[in-house]
Amino acid sequence: MTNRNKKGNLYVFFAAVVVIAALIAGTFTKIRDGLNLGLDLRGGFEILYQVTPLKEDSESAIDMTAVINSISKRINVLGVSEPTILVEGDDRLRIQLAGVEDQESARAMIGTTANLTFRDVDDKELANSEILVEGGASLAYDPNTSQPIVSLKIADKTAFGELTKNIAAKSSTGDNILIIWLDWEEGDTYKAELAKQQAGEEPKYISAASVRQQITDDCIISGSFTEQEARTLANLINSGSLPVKLTELSSNVVSAQFGADALQKTAIAGLIGILLVIAFMVIRYRLPGVVTAVMLALYIWAVFGIYSLMGAVFTLSGIGALVLGIGMTVDANIISYERIRQELYKGRNIRNSVAEGQTQSFSAVFDAQFTTLIAALIMYIWGNGAVKGFATMLIITVVMTLVLNVGFSRWLLKLLVESGIADGKPEWFGVKKTQIPDIAKGQSQFYTGTHHYDYASKSRYAFIASIAIIALSLVLGFVNLGRGTGFFNLGIDFASGTKLTISSDQEVKIEDVEAKIAELGYSGFKYQASGENTVYATTKQALETEDLTKIKSALKEVYGEEPGDNVVTPVVGRDLVRNAVILTIVAWIAMMAYVTFRYEWDYALGCIVALIHDVLIVLAVFGILRLEVNTELISVLLTIIGYSINNSIVVFDRVRETMQGKKGKLSGAEYDAITNDSMDATIKMSICSTITTMLPVIMLLIMGSRSIFTFIFAMFVGLIAGTISSIFIAPAVWRWARVNLRKNDTQKPKKKAKKEVLDEYTFKGINA
Repeated sequence: MTNRNKKGNLYVFFAAVVVIAALIAGTFTKIRDGLNLGLDLRGGFEILYQVTPLKEDSESAIDMTAVINSISKRINVLGVSEPTILVEGDDRLRIQLAGVEDQESARAMIGTTANLTFRDVDDKELANSEILVEGGASLAYDPNTSQPIVSLKIADKTAFGELTKNIAAKSSTGDNILIIWLDWEEGDTYKAELAKQQAGEEPKYISAASVRQQITDDCIISGSFTEQEARTLANLINSGSLPVKLTELSSNVVSAQFGADALQKTAIAGLIGILLVIAFMVIRYRLPGVVTAVMLALYIWAVFGIYSLMGAVFTLSGIGALVLGIGMTVDANIISYERIRQELYKGRNIRNSVAEGQTQSFSAVFDAQFTTLIAALIMYIWGNGAVKGFATMLIITVVMTLVLNVGFSRWLLKLLVESGIADGKPEWFGVKKTQIPDIAKGQSQFYTGTHHYDYASKSRYAFIASIAIIALSLVLGFVNLGRGTGFFNLGIDFASGTKLTISSDQEVKIEDVEAKIAELGYSGFKYQASGENTVYATTKQALETEDLTKIKSALKEVYGEEPGDNVVTPVVGRDLVRNAVILTIVAWIAMMAYVTFRYEWDYALGCIVALIHDVLIVLAVFGILRLEVNTELISVLLTIIGYSINNSIVVFDRVRETMQGKKGKLSGAEYDAITNDSMDATIKMSICSTITTMLPVIMLLIMGSRSIFTFIFAMFVGLIAGTISSIFIAPAVWRWARVNLRKNDTQKPKKKAKKEVLDEYTFKGINA
């Protein structure tokens, strides 16, 4: 290659860096403003409804499209931008409204059936809302009293005239009363509600007006309305009657201030974690580490850009997935860079080492990312809420890893290498010249960068330690079960109940919150502090809306900010448990099928035992420490499954490579040697991958929002378990299967395996 071409490659590299910097700088503001922040970052609420027909004996299918259209009209009245309405199954609706200010009014407006009916004193229905002009209800004021009223425009004036004529005819008996009901139910009676009203209670009906003559024009609804109540009623009527009944199954309300604090803390922790990853890569791999820094900047820009273009909801768990994804996407670089260093140890020059290392690492990188993609797709298809948001980020992470790591970062490194600036400089890759054989003097490879540790013989200690942890959790679990506290500390996601988040600029003390709630007549709450400004109050009872409003209003008066709440009914808890089990099993089956297809069944067996080990360890730690088991733990378990397989595949890819050409039944000692050699070659990959993934997770644990502490801690435990299982558990199971379950040991040839030919060596003084 001519000097001009070499310089050209260097110019292209710097031009690419400048273009990336310009792209990031030029689109930063637009991407930031285009991000759709979720409830936990922006404040707002989410409600899951059970949708049932108004008439219990109805056998007709529910038209969910009509339901969504009706609810959308109501949300438009609220002025909420970008609402999310999701259909789950055949009869459930999840509504997410971020940034809504008056959450209680919004909740009332959405969930109310608004089935407006006109009835007589005997509760006979005379007409429904179809007799009114669509959108014809409006706030008005009584000209005599200036009290707020609702003005109604009549659509069918003939029918309304006949109706009022018949009512007026009963004036002699005093039954000339036209009662207007909102959501009249079987068993409701005018006489019973009138008695309540006379006793000073609020009746269920809206209005009970005397009709003395026929009315053939528009009319009004009057009552003791406040201006807001009259406006809300008018909006409800205009939104149209819902064709169904909505039963609230769960809700989650987050205050705007709490969301902003969580975003700031988590973003800062994530940024520091990313900078630590970059620093580690530059110190460890030198020139390739610089390429990783450029790639990470492009990766983060691309992920945020895609989220902005998609209009996807960006949540706290999404930030966790992004930061975790950064650690995992760097894994692909580590696998490639360690392979390059191993080629340098053989005596290859810089260019051939880079080319060969990138080629040899491709299968491990692709298989590791693809198995993670399988887990992410399963989470997205069958998950909901935070799980689906986490899965979205994980899918984008995998795709960007394959595009940027396998494609772009390799191209950048190739430009630098082919420019010639690294020729004869192995130290730019973290390799000393004294570690490279002098081929001119007939030297062969003498340095491998490994320590020849006997991993195979030490695997039993990993099994013993894991069994001890699981056994301890079982003992403590049964003890707690006997005490009536439950085998696990199930959060309200699974056990049902209500969780209040009391947050304020001032100090919030547990004893003060407990005293205030007790003063209102409520007991059975458990309290937990999160820093000086937040307290969580949790009860296993799914509080009714009235009780919830009462407690939240009282706490708002004390702390100046409305508490967030999360309410889950027993129905949702049972469904979550079932879906969690299904998600995990489906993910296992899908990933094991892929590993079997790409490798062989005994490799898949090693992977699945390692996966089960990782899941059990995470659950055991949660059981021992009595940490709350909630929905987000499912996201963690599925991610750990993908991560564990990542490391296991890196090891098994080298095992498969070492097994090439070996035929016949091998002895246990020979399998141990193969396992140890493979681990020697990949141990640095596993350790470095764990470090780059752990750094952001540790920073999130230390500095991130307390609301995702459990989520991040589960990730931390799972990463440790996944690393141990990929080093000791998975290879040991593979070795056992080979010795005891296989009759023949002929290894399938690796597809498109490239025969190693050292076509250019390093000669000191010539090309080194």
